[in-house]
Amino acid sequence: MAKTHSGFMKALGLQKNKGFPKDQHSTDSRQYAYYTLRRKLREVLQVNPEARFILTGHSSGGATAILFAAVLVLHQEEWLLERLDAVYTFGHPRVADSKFGEFIEKKLSKFDVKYYRYVYNNDHGPRLPYDDSIFFFKHFGTCIFFNRRYEGNVLAVEPDKNLYPWLWTFPKMMDAVWEFIMVSFCLKKRVENTGKPGL
Repeated sequence: MAKTHSGFMKALGLQKNKGFPKDQHSTDSRQYAYYTLRRKLREVLQVNPEARFILTGHSSGGATAILFAAVLVLHQEEWLLERLDAVYTFGHPRVADSKFGEFIEKKLSKFDVKYYRYVYNNDHGPRLPYDDSIFFFKHFGTCIFFNRRYEGNVLAVEPDKNLYPWLWTFPKMMDAVWEFIMVSFCLKKRVENTGKPGL
């Protein structure tokens, strides 16, 4: 199909020297996520032929959700693709190159599958791996972007696609840790002073 992130593909069941065979070999005792999920989906959908399903996930779960749909396309699982209603991901990292994005968008459109990826403000996850001249990773699909005031916008690409130069990664992570400590401290003080949890 194109170049994809090998780590996420391995999490689904990509096998060394075998790739992604359409069916798991009967002598292989390991359970791979893709084959297990596909089998379970077939079982559930055969009981109710009118049922449809949605793939979703957060962070690496979102990455594997869209790649699961891609492997269904690769294996020409039309019966399942016709029942796939949508793919919703939340803060997932980039998983492949632009060629993959064009391919999967075209195939999902053929089966009328909606694909939306949700991105929150300065979340690091959706901005990794970097989209620059060194790496080939690109996002695709409709981006639903929420700013820090939780105002949503539909965008082609989230603002600040790489957030900041990679040299700033560690200082920004330390800022995030500091913010977490401060919020935790404020919440603790609120509970002590009012007896009420939350903001």
